Amino acid sequence: MESYEKLIQLKEDIKKMGSLAVSFSGGVDSTFLLKVAVDVLGDKVIAVTARSSTYPEREYKEAERFAKDLGIRHIVIISEELEIEGFSENPVNRCYFCKHELFEKVKEVAKQNGIKYVADGSNIDDLGDYRPGMQAVKELEVVSPLKAAGMTKEDIRVLSKEMALPTWNKQAFACLASRFPYGHHITKEKLGMVDRAEQLLLDLGFWQVRVRHHGDLARIEVDPKERHKFFEQDLMERVYSAFQEIGFTYVSLDMKGYRTGSMNETILKK
Repeated sequence: MESYEKLIQLKEDIKKMGSLAVSFSGGVDSTFLLKVAVDVLGDKVIAVTARSSTYPEREYKEAERFAKDLGIRHIVIISEELEIEGFSENPVNRCYFCKHELFEKVKEVAKQNGIKYVADGSNIDDLGDYRPGMQAVKELEVVSPLKAAGMTKEDIRVLSKEMALPTWNKQAFACLASRFPYGHHITKEKLGMVDRAEQLLLDLGFWQVRVRHHGDLARIEVDPKERHKFFEQDLMERVYSAFQEIGFTYVSLDMKGYRTGSMNETILKK
């Protein structure tokens, strides 16, 4: 089915819902879903964004700006994952705890505002990775309109570009907790280290980055097309020096480059 046919299906599905609260991170998927929902349901849509130490300030600001520019009702909640029992120990199902906490709060906001459905921005491509958070989505009866319409990430980017959405070519993003190997304790300080390190790389002009936290070691993942930049000695020394100031002792470049869910590779091999 072509992207346009999927869009028609998406709009029909959303129209049947009548009212919708979109869990809005400001990323490619949730921005697209929010825009389509508002086009279909108007003021019967609200955007709900959770602020926490796992969510960079730059992402929140972009989400806030988009909602304001479109005149969308935007409700901000606090969802501090580190306070969830078991989360900071970083078990393999860490994402389940996070999503369950998040969607419980979003559902409460929806109820308070007379909104019938709560939606997330997951799409068909999300089925190809280990995502324990999907269990929480199922348990709490959160709807996934993009997935239901059969939309892939490519569909969403193509349609977002035609709709002139600023996120059509935005980098993929996942919460900062995904930068730690399973079983490695997560703290607010460590999250801050990752956030600062990734912001540095973005400021240096890298497009897609991840800084994986392996204790004293930072493992940098960048888009495979950008790896060659690290052959410049001045850049290497600048990044190394900055990362040391952030708190890392060693800095390495991942030879394979950025890929979604690289921390899941140890699980998928078992």
